[in-house]
Amino acid sequence: MTDSRVMTSRPTVDVYPSPQGLGDAILLSQGAYSPLDHFVCEREGRRIRDRGQLLDGTAFPVPVTLLLRSADLPEEIVGRTLVLVDSEGAPVADVTVDSAWPIGHQHTGISGPVRPREHTQHAFAALARAPGEVRAGIAGRGARGLLIERPLLAAEVSALAEVGEDVPVLLLVRTADPAVPVDVLVKATLAAAVQIPQSQLVAAPFARRHDPADDTALGAVLLHNYGAEPLDLLQGSGAWDSVLAALDSDDDTRLADLVDPEVLRVLRRWRPPRSQRGLVVFFTGLSGSGKSTVARGLVDRLHETDRTLTVLDGDVARRMLSSGLTFSRQDRDLNIRRLGWVGAEVARHGGIGVLAPIAPFAGTRGEVRVMVEAHGDLVLVWISTPLEECERRDRKGLYAKARRGEIPDFTGISSPYEQPDDADLVIDTTDVSIPDAVDQVLGYLVDGGWVSRRPVDGAS
Repeated sequence: MTDSRVMTSRPTVDVYPSPQGLGDAILLSQGAYSPLDHFVCEREGRRIRDRGQLLDGTAFPVPVTLLLRSADLPEEIVGRTLVLVDSEGAPVADVTVDSAWPIGHQHTGISGPVRPREHTQHAFAALARAPGEVRAGIAGRGARGLLIERPLLAAEVSALAEVGEDVPVLLLVRTADPAVPVDVLVKATLAAAVQIPQSQLVAAPFARRHDPADDTALGAVLLHNYGAEPLDLLQGSGAWDSVLAALDSDDDTRLADLVDPEVLRVLRRWRPPRSQRGLVVFFTGLSGSGKSTVARGLVDRLHETDRTLTVLDGDVARRMLSSGLTFSRQDRDLNIRRLGWVGAEVARHGGIGVLAPIAPFAGTRGEVRVMVEAHGDLVLVWISTPLEECERRDRKGLYAKARRGEIPDFTGISSPYEQPDDADLVIDTTDVSIPDAVDQVLGYLVDGGWVSRRPVDGAS
């Protein structure tokens, strides 16, 4: 957010960067990216990209720039101090802006020195040791290290145990945007570290880069500054995908050769079998498409199972959860994120949540998926009934009012509906009856293992 108060001095500006931006600020201030100690400007970034050098000629592989939403910044930003704030509202670091430049239509690049805030609390603070402290303990002993972004597999633990017989092993756990929830990652790595001699587990807010080559190069710098040289013994993504697939079933014998028993206990608390796992069934579609009716029919059938249900209808949520919001794009997005957060909490506690909002924007639906899948599964059902059919039905008379201009920002008329390209099920109720549509969704849940049996046909 921007402090727009008129003052004689130039006030600081609170901004909410991505996990990568927050993590980079902490690591720069700790010396983890040495010799780089500041966010770089566009010209310096080009030179680093082209030549692998800082402006003073020092070799460095990847430019590190702070990327912020332009809408969060005042027009005159150079020379001002930005306070980087985390998702809980706590200040993490200050950046004094040396330069700023547009990146695309919505973002601004920022360069400048970084100063950490005192008493900043990081994730797993007891493990978040500074590079100098770690390096002092293993210097000169030939330490090797790994960046950990997912739980270690049994074969990887065995290989690391062999390395640990000779030299210290640094397990540098990514706490910024890891591939699994950070608490799961830390607990699983702690369980594995017990079997690795001379192992040290350190938490670092190093977020994955979009470019794998950048990630590898900057990760090597990070490990070096912590006092270890990189190891290359992690198995490909296919091995971890096999673990995730096996976790869907009740049969842990499939996991016996893939994951150590202590690590498996951690993973099972995170991802129980699908028959016990939290789930959100997320219906999306135009007003009048039939999504709420199909959702109610599904709930009727699911009440006959032993799963705990929570229903979050879009209209009801508007009255009870988001009564103060308008129908602007910003408020629509906020409404869907609120629904998604509630759904994610339902999933976290092992229940099934059924959501049936319009949810017209793909980006916001994607945010909901990320929130939910941190704790359980999400099944996206697109009720794809065409606009013409929805308008013909128009039970509430909303389309007629929208055509007359009485309802602004009405989805399908004066506001777009972005069709999903990631839907798990697509159902057009023009030619499919409601009971048949309900049966399709229920069949998908049974076949997927979230519901152990098909309930008898109820009043759907």
